[in-house]
Amino acid sequence: MITEGFWYSWVLIPALIFLARVADVTIGTVRIVFISKGLKILAPILGFFEIFIWLLAMTKIFQNLDNWFYFIAYSAGFATGNYIGLIIEEKLALGYANLQIITQKPGITLAKKLADQGYGVTWHEANGSRGEVTVIYCVIKRSNFKHATSLIKEFNPKAFYTIEDVRFANQGVFPVRSLDRGIHQFPWRKGK
Repeated sequence: MITEGFWYSWVLIPALIFLARVADVTIGTVRIVFISKGLKILAPILGFFEIFIWLLAMTKIFQNLDNWFYFIAYSAGFATGNYIGLIIEEKLALGYANLQIITQKPGITLAKKLADQGYGVTWHEANGSRGEVTVIYCVIKRSNFKHATSLIKEFNPKAFYTIEDVRFANQGVFPVRSLDRGIHQFPWRKGK
């Protein structure tokens, strides 16, 4: 017969440890992104909740070092929290990215199409290992990445492109958003 103590020790507590670990690792992943983007107010707040939740989970584990199932729940929560944190980071798409496009055929059409869509574009002709190429530079908001790459695939599907994170961008040409969040936009960042 399964007792109440069994459910408590082998189901409820491991589930709570798992959920706590998912929460603290997810928060930690997002916190690291906020730190890399220079969001000085939100990162410490998230850090407080991350460690508070972690301490709750660790306290329960140290009280029951003989229950190996707690360790499995803790480890599974860590792995799941990393996955969920990365999904959230991808959805937030904070900051800017430097998009560098190299085309073998003349890239002027692609550059003009990107410019027509509101992106700031700089391009020049260059020599590659297989002949003449056009190099196009475009600093975009990370939230516009899918749109910009769909334009690349539409106008030059064989174009080579790379994307790099940009910590800070001063001035620039970016597409106008249909819903402007105004002065009090999230996440809050102190201006430079």
